[in-house]
Amino acid sequence: QVHLVESGGGSVQAGGSLRLSCAASGYRYCMGWFRQAPGKERERVARIYTDGSSTYYADSVKGRFTISQDNAKDTLYLQMNNLSPEDTAMYYCAASWGGSCRGSTDFGFWGQGTQVTVSS
Repeated sequence: QVHLVESGGGSVQAGGSLRLSCAASGYRYCMGWFRQAPGKERERVARIYTDGSSTYYADSVKGRFTISQDNAKDTLYLQMNNLSPEDTAMYYCAASWGGSCRGSTDFGFWGQGTQVTVSS
């Protein structure tokens, strides 16, 4: 089993920054951040393999968000800069034991989410 606990969400004005953290336990092959806004489908934001071999970013966050991990602390991060109201959503940390690590169905373990609200 993998246990995930997110933290770091909150309210910020447009142009501001937040850093999300995800404390993890258990084996992980890859981890990712997803987000879901009201009335919208869950969207993959960023992904990283736990060996650090590669990262992925959605086009909508490229250049603004950075996914990273501290394996010694078993913690995943998402640094979010230059936030806009369109980034408002519930953000979820997810982990997978293997596979393609692409869509949400590839991730078998999920945190409970942390809310990010960006005001204009």
